Amino acid sequence: MRILITGGAGFIGSAVIRHLIRETEHEVINLDALTYAGNLASVAEASNSARYRFIHVDIRDAAALERTFADSSPDAVMHLAAESHVDRSIAGPQAFVETNIDGTFNLLEASRRHWEALPAERRARFRFHHISTDEVYGSLGAEGLFTEDSPYQPNSPYSASKAASDHLVRAWHHTYGLPVVTSNCSNNYGPYQFPEKLIPLMILNAVDWKPLPVYGRGENVRDWLYVEDHARALRMILERGALGETYNVGGLNERNNLEVVQTVCGILDRLMPDPRSPREQLIRFVTDRPGHDQRYAIDATKIRRELGWEPHESFETGLEKTVQWYLDNPEWVESVRTGAYREWMERQYGVGGDGGMR
Repeated sequence: MRILITGGAGFIGSAVIRHLIRETEHEVINLDALTYAGNLASVAEASNSARYRFIHVDIRDAAALERTFADSSPDAVMHLAAESHVDRSIAGPQAFVETNIDGTFNLLEASRRHWEALPAERRARFRFHHISTDEVYGSLGAEGLFTEDSPYQPNSPYSASKAASDHLVRAWHHTYGLPVVTSNCSNNYGPYQFPEKLIPLMILNAVDWKPLPVYGRGENVRDWLYVEDHARALRMILERGALGETYNVGGLNERNNLEVVQTVCGILDRLMPDPRSPREQLIRFVTDRPGHDQRYAIDATKIRRELGWEPHESFETGLEKTVQWYLDNPEWVESVRTGAYREWMERQYGVGGDGGMR
């Protein structure tokens, strides 16, 4: 297939691209606006392949999307482009509405018009895969798991915008017949994750012997999914998922935030011994963020039963690989910290300092 991947320079999108180029014969078109968290260095491994192409387009630009579909004529769309950081959504929700809702609408309309114009054989094969989050389901108590039938109860501007995009995708399937599949995943972690997120922030702060800020008392629970396991799941869903269905993807690795940070500290104390250790002494409890959901946990029975997917990494093995990757890739880390990756993309693509397109 020729697959159009939106947000392919982001954390999960870049993992999907690396997987597809490495493990399949599919062609990949990476469509990305190159906002602050988009980094083409994350797909450097794939960039030399004849089956890979990058297009600098923002999904908020409907006309540019139409041109992209006309020029590239994809067989499938994997929609990962999104504003995704909860704290940023609280401070500035407008960007989340514009990208996650309006952008998804633009992409659905461009996909629908493209699909309707395809010859019958290609039309029958076309797929639109929408990648979403477990945060749309709201917060769990001490027991229970999110299933594909859990009611939507989003509690942050980010999760509300993703819930809205999920509903748009469902409506375009039921109203227009667009062949869609949707997946909702738990918290991802792994190589190439932007350092604003919990695990890379803790790794890099602990390496530099800086404070490790933990919200509240660190009791909020998340189900952690290694990003390369997620990439494999997304490929399976795209290739073999039943049309109109939703698949929850989770790692079956529930940990509270304090346990996550303590585990990071323990791995670093072993890999980078320091006379000041243990690094746990760097943990600082800070004021909790507004509306912080207590617990997320996913029941991944459906994707296991129907598609045969299983995670390869436990939380311990995946976190060990993640910490080691950040230690082994100081150039990538430094380019993100200094903004050097932005300066290069500014010269190449005219990306503005705020992450928007000029």
